[in-house]
Amino acid sequence: MPNFQLPNQRWEIAPSQIEPAQKLAEVTQLSPLLAQVLLNRGIETPEQAQLFLSPELAALPEPIAEFPDLAISLELLENAIARHQKIAICGDYDADGMTSTALLLRSLRWLGANVDYAIPSRMKEGYGINRRIVEDFHSEGVALILTVDNGISAYDPIDRARQLGVKVIVTDHHDLPQQLPPADAILNPKLIPESSPYRGLAGVGVAYILAVSLAQQMGKAKGLVKPLLELFTLGTIADLAPLTGVNRRWVKRGLQLLPQSQLAGVQALIQVSGVQEAGGQVSPGNLENYQLAISNYQLPITNSKSLKPEDIGFRLGPRINAVGRIADPQIVIDLLTTDDMGLALERAMQCEQINRHRQLLCEEIEQEAIAHIEQSQLNLQQERVLLLVQPNWHHGVIGIVASRLVERYGVPVFIGTYEDESGEHIRGSARGIPEFHVFEALEFCADLLGKFGGHKAAGGFSLPGENLEKLRSRLRTFAHQCLQPEHLKPVVKIDAQASLDQINLDLYRQIDALHPCGIENSAPVFWTPNVRAIDQQIVGKGHIKLTLIQDAVEQVGRWGEENYQLPIANYQLPTQIKAIAWRWRDYFPLPSRLDIAYKLRENNWNGSKSIELELVGVRLASPQVNRTVKAFPPLIFPTIPAKAEFYYNERRYTCGLFANGSKQELRIRNSEGKVLAIAPGQTTGLLGMNREESEEIDISQPGFYQLIQAALQALEIAEKNH
Repeated sequence: MPNFQLPNQRWEIAPSQIEPAQKLAEVTQLSPLLAQVLLNRGIETPEQAQLFLSPELAALPEPIAEFPDLAISLELLENAIARHQKIAICGDYDADGMTSTALLLRSLRWLGANVDYAIPSRMKEGYGINRRIVEDFHSEGVALILTVDNGISAYDPIDRARQLGVKVIVTDHHDLPQQLPPADAILNPKLIPESSPYRGLAGVGVAYILAVSLAQQMGKAKGLVKPLLELFTLGTIADLAPLTGVNRRWVKRGLQLLPQSQLAGVQALIQVSGVQEAGGQVSPGNLENYQLAISNYQLPITNSKSLKPEDIGFRLGPRINAVGRIADPQIVIDLLTTDDMGLALERAMQCEQINRHRQLLCEEIEQEAIAHIEQSQLNLQQERVLLLVQPNWHHGVIGIVASRLVERYGVPVFIGTYEDESGEHIRGSARGIPEFHVFEALEFCADLLGKFGGHKAAGGFSLPGENLEKLRSRLRTFAHQCLQPEHLKPVVKIDAQASLDQINLDLYRQIDALHPCGIENSAPVFWTPNVRAIDQQIVGKGHIKLTLIQDAVEQVGRWGEENYQLPIANYQLPTQIKAIAWRWRDYFPLPSRLDIAYKLRENNWNGSKSIELELVGVRLASPQVNRTVKAFPPLIFPTIPAKAEFYYNERRYTCGLFANGSKQELRIRNSEGKVLAIAPGQTTGLLGMNREESEEIDISQPGFYQLIQAALQALEIAEKNH
């Protein structure tokens, strides 16, 4: 038997709640499968289900009652605008920081402010506001600094601003340090009660509340809120903020706005990224032909009601993030603040080109990291954390690589690179697993680090090169305090068991009611036991494309004694479905028989829609006790054996039900005299001019599958007419 390599995973399957799910399904008009998903999310009553499915119905407290410093922030901004004082925004170079910066630039300009911005250099300065930026702002006559998506840990730079007489409003969402900065006002959802619907806001969410509240207070909100909501939606999903509370409510609304976006930059990004088709399609493949592409461009005409979170998470967000990681964030700020469609397309195409370069960098670094880990023969069960530092890695993308290594090895990953050839300074990124708190780990190592910050799942840090081995030892100590060996496998959380014949367009469309799905409201994950991979191949950049089939007995466990008299019309052949496993080339080929865990995805090809599976987990199929595969239920033949003539794919066939000794079988004959004979209870048949010279074939293959179905339908009609 081949020694297959499979993903290192642990499956957590939610307990089945058949009766409560059935009751909830009746109330919500959803499939019992999706009612089970709601139960798994803690939604147990009809009232809870109604608020979850229609979040706009929930009563929402006013932000000014939730954020203690919102009133003073509005006063500071309104006074600065009225006095024509210069306001400066200090942003960040990730998608959250750049969308926050663009959002506040748009809103403050709309409100008549004299406003500019700065974003620190990722390559030279790293994350967050610093003394250089503060002093530059002061020399330019700035009276009020507004930080977005940063500042909560920047005590020294903000203290310097106070010394210079510059007022500061900090808007941030990162975890709180032991000492808050001496700002004039701080807006951070971590400062408000955990029960608040605003608790999960990203940086762009805090900026959105500040901007909308200010516009409403000044009586100038009309025409501004919808464009800001689009930027809020982009930044929230791209930053992997939890899609609960107001995030769920506002993102659901924003996703409906994006297909007909009022923002030139968003329309251009949607077009270039291929999320939707449009007239005069811009091809980013030939990026030097900017002006030709722009002159041929027409606005998209789309009937799409809403984008999906994955459109942002996998298409739009990475193109924004890539710029902040390896290029100049001004490209994105221009993109999201311009009303000039030509400039917007030019910037969007730059984003596309930069993202392609980012993809290549990630691939190279990931492969080098894997090779280093395998050669080092690290015992990760013993280490419980992976610290990896190598020269010449681009620190703008190592965070992405860290996430991929967590997915592969199942341990927290701290990955870094040297900032210079001397090896004196290291800058890194960290990604965690559910049982490991990254920010607490960094705090545990604070005396060894320079700057650091982050939250439970991710963080960034810097340190002197001489502290590297001490950091390795300290992280190992922290990991042993909170992790057990059983934690060191990536978790696949599964909602419900499904049969492949339950997977269809109707179920996929019902899942729309659960959207937006993402962090803390994950897309439903189903599992199906004992499926067969009848075809698999590598496609694209290391993905596995499969054709899966589930034998009829597996589809329901259904062929009990009471089913034996089912008419032929009720018989369904084994269900066959396509699947994709992203970036699983290291596991190719997969075993032919598997248990699979998956999400659903829609495939649109040449105007035809179908549902495919997106595999998130596989394991060897569990052994089945007394397992009998029944490709067909036993058939009841009429008194006079039925025969029929039918056409399939414009070819004539005859078929009939015949006795073969003590058994019965279906025979299908083509115009050349070849016969296909199938007995009930078998997954194979005999094909040939006569039984002695026939060959055994797999009747689950697509051509035979449809031919047999056509024959059974023809026989049923013949029996009724007899």
